[in-house]
Amino acid sequence: MRHFLILVFSFLASVAQACGADSDCMVGDRSYRISLPEVHDAPVGALIWAHGYRGNAAGVMRNGSLRRMVHGQGLALIALQGVGGTWDLPNGPRTPDSTGAFEFDYIEEVIADAQEQFGIDTGKLVASGFSAGGMLVWNLACVRPDSFAGFVPYSGTFWLEPQSNCATPATSLIHIHGDADGTVPLDGRPIGPTRQGKVSDALAMYAALGNFGPATQADTPMLRCAQSENDAEDILEFCLFEGGHSFRTEYLGYALERLKSAGKL
Repeated sequence: MRHFLILVFSFLASVAQACGADSDCMVGDRSYRISLPEVHDAPVGALIWAHGYRGNAAGVMRNGSLRRMVHGQGLALIALQGVGGTWDLPNGPRTPDSTGAFEFDYIEEVIADAQEQFGIDTGKLVASGFSAGGMLVWNLACVRPDSFAGFVPYSGTFWLEPQSNCATPATSLIHIHGDADGTVPLDGRPIGPTRQGKVSDALAMYAALGNFGPATQADTPMLRCAQSENDAEDILEFCLFEGGHSFRTEYLGYALERLKSAGKL
C-alpha cells in the first residue's frame, strides 16, 4: 500500500510540474510555453519570442515553421504570454506612465524558471518578437542588454521615442522591417494619445549607445541590410524586406545565422 501511494504522489507531482509546448509553465500568476529540440546537448540556448498584439503563446507554438527553424539552429523556443495579449510598455496608449518593469521582471522570472526546469543556457539567449512584441524587444535591449546574446526586433519599435537612459554596454541587435509596412510604418504614426516611434530614431540611438561604426550595405536575395560593428565585435544591422506588416520565418533565420557567424551563439 505504501509503495502504491508513493507512486500515486509521484505521478501527481509530475503532472503538476509538467509543461511545455502544449501546456503553460507558470511563473507566479503568469505563464510561458517552451519547445525544445528533440536532440540537443544540455544546456541549450533559447529564442525568447514575444507575440504581437492580441496574440498568445499557444498560437506561437502552433507555428510549425518557426519551431522547426529555431530547433534547427539548436535552440529552444520560449513563447512569452502578455496579459490580455498586450505588453505593458513605456509611452503606450494604455500605459503612458509605465516603466516596463512589470514585463522586464516577468521575463527574468521566465529565464530563471526555464533554466531550472529545462537546463536553458542563459549565456545563449536571443530575444525576438513581432509588431508589439518587437516593441517589447527594443525596450529589453535598452534595459536588459546583459541578459541576452542578441536582439531581433521585427516590425516594432519604441512607443513615441527611444529611451534616454539605456543601460550599457549595448549588445548585438538586428532589426527587420517591411519597406511598405502600414501598421507599424518606418516613420511611425499616431495611436490614440501617443504614437509609434521612428525606426531610424531607435537605430540611431543604439548606434550611438554602442559606438557602432559606419554601416555598409550587405544585401541578400531576401533582404536589404545595412551592417555595422563596434570594437567589442557586436553587430548592429537594419534589414528591409519588400512588403508590409508580415512575418516570415526565413528572415528571422537569417538574423540567427548572423548572430552565430558573429560568435554570439
